[in-house]
Amino acid sequence: MENKITNLFKIKYPVIQGGMVWCCGWRLASAVSNNGGLGLLGAGSMTPDLLREHIRKCKSATDKPFGVNVPLIYREAEGIIKTIMEEGVKIVFSSAGNPKTWTKQLKDQGITVVHVVSSSKFALKAEEAGVDAVVAEGFEAGGHNGKEETTTMALIPQVRRATGLPLIAAGGIATGAGALAAMSLGADGVQIGTRFALSEESSADIRFKEHCTKLEEGDTLLALKKLSPTRMVRNPFFARVKEAEDRGAPADELLQLLGQGRSKTGIFEGDLTEGELEIGQIASLIDGIEPVETIMKQIVEEYNRALGLLRAW
Repeated sequence: MENKITNLFKIKYPVIQGGMVWCCGWRLASAVSNNGGLGLLGAGSMTPDLLREHIRKCKSATDKPFGVNVPLIYREAEGIIKTIMEEGVKIVFSSAGNPKTWTKQLKDQGITVVHVVSSSKFALKAEEAGVDAVVAEGFEAGGHNGKEETTTMALIPQVRRATGLPLIAAGGIATGAGALAAMSLGADGVQIGTRFALSEESSADIRFKEHCTKLEEGDTLLALKKLSPTRMVRNPFFARVKEAEDRGAPADELLQLLGQGRSKTGIFEGDLTEGELEIGQIASLIDGIEPVETIMKQIVEEYNRALGLLRAW
């Protein structure tokens, strides 16, 4: 397939791996890139020095394009951006912040910039900032979500109507059929997080992966709406967060409850009781841990099969 996204990133398929914290090191990013998609390093859980190490290992593992995802509100963001420039990374996905902060400087270095948005309003702000493309992420997605709680199916056509920028759909997409559905609504490509987070190459702990492949519908919910809406798996830690929110706990109490490194504890260290387990709604559709090569082949086959069925309709 050739379209705006494959041409923009020089990739075979318009499939981008989500830049998820604690899941997306060089092994996952290089595997996705080597199999025709665009792999991303998740810098939101890295120091600048650790990111530098992952960039260099990724370059050694693939000769295909890859990028770095940068949450702009991350305390290490400035150092992360500096490292990206120094190491010659050519693609940056920014999120959770004002795209005007770094877009011009990145583009002045010849870097392609994509920003993640949760509404048409923010898509227009990203376009004004000069980004090359936007990711429109619905609230089905795991981890941090937009406060609007707009679903992907409702969000994509509205963002498409608002901007002519290359548009990548995210949130609740894990199959080729899901990719076709998003593209029929106006997306030019898809970003897939949960399915890659549960792949063999993901750096998430095996206990986290195995637990997520056993989830059923409704086992993830949005929480922490007073801070930053976050989709998490129901577990004892989630229950304490929900109890605090239900009785109207102020933001500072919720921050104290979160403490430091809750997502690392859950995702990277595999503590299923005390950890913050971030994963998307679509996890209930995934029942095994597979290598990226298999996942990418399945996505392409599913897409073509679904497209064939629609053409015969």
